[in-house]
Amino acid sequence: MKHVAAAGGRLRRTPLQEIFWTRTSLLLTVLVVVAGLSLWIAGLMDPGTGKNLVTSLGTGTLISAIVGFGQTLITASASQRALVTPVIEESRRAMEDLSAEYRALNKEFFPTDVFEATTDPDPAFNRKLMADLDATRQYFFRGFSGRHAAARLLLSRTERELRAVIADPRDSSSISGRARYLLRREPVDVDYEQIQSRLEEEIRIGLVGLFLARSRCASVDITVVADPPLDRLEMFDDSVWVSLYSDVRGATKLYPRSLRFTEGSFLYNMERAEFVRVSQSRNGRHFRITSATTRTDFLALFEKITGSPLSEEQFRELEGKFHAFRAEFSAVAELGS
Repeated sequence: MKHVAAAGGRLRRTPLQEIFWTRTSLLLTVLVVVAGLSLWIAGLMDPGTGKNLVTSLGTGTLISAIVGFGQTLITASASQRALVTPVIEESRRAMEDLSAEYRALNKEFFPTDVFEATTDPDPAFNRKLMADLDATRQYFFRGFSGRHAAARLLLSRTERELRAVIADPRDSSSISGRARYLLRREPVDVDYEQIQSRLEEEIRIGLVGLFLARSRCASVDITVVADPPLDRLEMFDDSVWVSLYSDVRGATKLYPRSLRFTEGSFLYNMERAEFVRVSQSRNGRHFRITSATTRTDFLALFEKITGSPLSEEQFRELEGKFHAFRAEFSAVAELGS
C-alpha cells in the first residue's frame, strides 16, 4: 500500500507547482491585456514619439506573451515527461509482472481442463486423454484393477513404458475398502458379497488385460498395494489426470469429475514423486511383464500376484471378458476399435 500511495503522490502536483501554474497563467493574461490596450491606444494617438513608444510597448508586450506561452508549453511537456510518463511506464511494468505471476500461479495450482461427473463417458475427455497417451513415452497408472489402462494401451499404436499401481488381491483391505465405497452407490438389493466378488474378478481381468497389452509396451511394471487411493491417477510426460472417485458431489454419477494438470504444476510434481516412491518401495510387491513373457510365464506370475492358480481354460475365460470390456469401453467412449 505504501508503494501505491507513493506512486499516486507522484501523479499529484505539489502546492509550489500549483502556485507556479496559476501565476504563469495570470502573467500571460496580463501581458496579452496590456499588449492589446497599448496597441489600441497607439491606434488612437497622433503620429509622433508618444505613439511610437506606446506601439513599441504593445508590440514588446505581445512578443513577450507569445514567447512566454511557448515556454509554458515546453515546460508543461517536459513536466509531463519527467513526472507522469515514468509513473505510467512503471505501472505498466508492474501490471505485466503481476499478469506473468498470475499466469504462473494458474499453471502451478489450477487445472488446465475440468470434466464434470457424468452418467455416460465424455468423448471429449477420452479424446484428450488419448492424445496425451499417444504423445507420451512413460505412462503411469494408479487405480484399482488396471483394466482401463490395458484397454487404452491396446487402442494406441505407439510403444511406451507402463508402470501400474493396482490393488493387492491377496490383501483383504484392498477389496473391502473399495467394496464399502461402491456399496453406498449401489441399489439396496446388492449386497457386500456381490460387490466383493465383482471387484476380485475385475482385478483378475485387469491382470490378463495388462498381459495382453505387453505388445504395446517396452515393459509393464506392476506394483500391488493394500487399499490403494480411491482416486484414479493417469500420468504422462506432459500432463497428469486425476479422476476424483472420492468426490462426494459426483457420487451418484458413474464417471467422476476429472482434472488435468500440466507438467511443471505443483500437483504434477507431487503426484509423480509419490508414484515413484510407491512403485520403488522395498515394502511393495513388484512384478514385470515384457514382450518376451509367455503365457506360461504369465500363469506363474498370476499365481504369485493373486495367490490362486490360473488354468488355460480360466485364462481364456478372463481373456474373453477383458475383450468384451474393451469393446464396450471403446464404443461408449467413442474411441474406435
